[in-house]
Amino acid sequence: MSWLILMFSGVLEAVWATALDKSEGFSRLVPTLTFAVALAGSMAGLAYAPRDLPVGTAYAMWVGIGAVLTVLYSMLTGGESASTRKIVFLVLIVGSAVGLKAAH
Repeated sequence: MSWLILMFSGVLEAVWATALDKSEGFSRLVPTLTFAVALAGSMAGLAYAPRDLPVGTAYAMWVGIGAVLTVLYSMLTGGESASTRKIVFLVLIVGSAVGLKAAH
């Protein structure tokens, strides 16, 4: 159960990171509220995961999931350019996360 909560928490990390950008310095209401709710949910999931997982592994997974999804979203919406190098490094992050899960 902790892995599932941690993965969902990583997705929420990408949501709050994207909402933070869209909030334009907390000057737009809906993205600011989205940021606050997603941040709270993401942190709650990250706080729950170490009940069954080592904190270092949980944190690395959380950051990896959030980072990969945030960059992919930015690439898909045109906010960031896509390149072969970037995709290779994103795949390496995903591979590292899978390796951490397998090593647990």
